[in-house]
Amino acid sequence: MSAAGEIRFRLQGRFGGFVLDAEAAIPAQGVTALVGASGAGKTSLLRCLAGLARAKGEVSVGETVWQDVRRFVAPHRRGVGYVFQEPSLLPHLSVRGNLAFAARRAGDGPGPAFEEAVAMLGLERLIDRAPAKLSGGERQRVAIARALLSRPALLLMDEPLSSLDAASKAEVLPYLEGLHRSLRLPVLYVSHDALEVARLADRVLRMEGGRLRGPATEVAGGADPLALLDPAQVRALARAALAAGLTVEQDDA
Repeated sequence: MSAAGEIRFRLQGRFGGFVLDAEAAIPAQGVTALVGASGAGKTSLLRCLAGLARAKGEVSVGETVWQDVRRFVAPHRRGVGYVFQEPSLLPHLSVRGNLAFAARRAGDGPGPAFEEAVAMLGLERLIDRAPAKLSGGERQRVAIARALLSRPALLLMDEPLSSLDAASKAEVLPYLEGLHRSLRLPVLYVSHDALEVARLADRVLRMEGGRLRGPATEVAGGADPLALLDPAQVRALARAALAAGLTVEQDDA
């Protein structure tokens, strides 16, 4: 069983040709970023934690056991909030209706009241609009507010900004930073964007080939975002800089 204030999991399973074998214990507070190359198993791990996919092992949040050799708690009973790459709002409901739907099914975790969530995500002027009338960034803000109103014990965010253009990402990111400062809710946040991770994360877990490599690395307090880049990302960043017209200074020595 987990110590109070800790999220623990040990999961093993095969999904097609992919093998997941991941174990960690992380604080049940703040933002833990999960990074790694595409296909490393990040989404599979999140789905197993949510109970949407099944693997052998144990999962516990604080004193509450979601999975062990004797039990497997159904997804709707786990108290998980899940924000996907695509918002997946209910198209027949307004913003207010989507948020109210989540609030009626709220769990026992920490979270804001309805009007607080609306204010936190800047949704006041959007509240009566249909999802089809929202921009991509606005829809994702509604999806985040909806997840918070479910009052989850754990919030899982699977690359929530990756489907947005640069302008929409710049719109949503400050709201995520504000939530990080104001909420005590533990978040497991998947991203490929090192600068995004540096702005939001308290610690980083790196995943490779279905396994977590090393303990969670604490990064809060002015971490160098370049330290979070793998070699391929460094090369891609350098190519983008050269394409933008920057030059490489040569040492005269």
